[in-house]
Amino acid sequence: MKIIKLFVMGLLLVASFANAQQSFKPLNAGLANYQYPYPVHFITLSIQGEVLKMAYMDVQPAKPNGHVVMLLHGKNFGGAYWEQTAKVLADNGYRVIIPDQIGFGKSSKPGHIQYSFQLLSQNTKAILDTLGITRICLLGHSMGGMVATRFALMYPQMIEKFILEDPIGLEDWKVKVPYQSVDKWYQTELKEDYNSFKKYEMESYFHGTWKPEYDKLLEIPVGWTLGKDDSLIAWNSALTYDMIFTQPVCYEFENIKAPTLLIIGQLDRTALGKNLVSTDVAKTLGNYPELGKLAHQKIKGSKLVELDGLGHIPHVEAFDRFIQPLLEFLKS
Repeated sequence: MKIIKLFVMGLLLVASFANAQQSFKPLNAGLANYQYPYPVHFITLSIQGEVLKMAYMDVQPAKPNGHVVMLLHGKNFGGAYWEQTAKVLADNGYRVIIPDQIGFGKSSKPGHIQYSFQLLSQNTKAILDTLGITRICLLGHSMGGMVATRFALMYPQMIEKFILEDPIGLEDWKVKVPYQSVDKWYQTELKEDYNSFKKYEMESYFHGTWKPEYDKLLEIPVGWTLGKDDSLIAWNSALTYDMIFTQPVCYEFENIKAPTLLIIGQLDRTALGKNLVSTDVAKTLGNYPELGKLAHQKIKGSKLVELDGLGHIPHVEAFDRFIQPLLEFLKS
């Protein structure tokens, strides 16, 4: 009887997964059939022999206060997940620029490119140069925190205020995690689907919890796995994983001179390569309560906001608790 019950439960789980997967629509590399919350513009870049398009949103306030905030997305996201943040910032008078990095969102997915945070920073600056913007408040989330850090180090004169929201790169994973080739990353990425994406985000981002509204975060990555450009997306993802793993920024935090705010969800445990090390070593990775304090010590004069009970994406999980300290810092 128990075997029959387990078999039935297994069938129900398979059916549930199939239904969840079918609720997502296939997406092409440029997200042509995916609607962003604000009008999307493009600049053209010539990079390593390829002509590429970089997408961005430019959200204009009704009553400008003269300041610009740029929002940089994370590894598993594009600019669209900043919708609510952009709206509230614009309501408070800020012009908001939201890029999709090359390889992400609606921007081009190159077939052959050597990714670096310096390159992504140059591309990001190219948008600002096109718009004639010379000073910004820069906010980076997750991988966007690594891009933002490199940008702030390369172009310190442009940074009015600097904000990191649960950035990755607060530690150097290659000290503890064995190197994995791009080809290995690529093979792993080709196997991704709704189930694996949800499992990863639930465990790493949302401390074992899941709400129906979080499914929106899966629309793009799952849609890509269902589309014709799946292999191209997987290849770019593998290349950017290699960039993240091999190009730490944590050793240079002490060189950041701009007024800085760190917003850290205390239940965040995001780290690259946990599955490649022993259980004991994995437990030492992604300790954001400790990492946040270390970054705070390294960035002289920085302010640390610790958000108890929240994980990797405070601006999605508990927007009010995220936006309040951000607005207070921007207005100070």
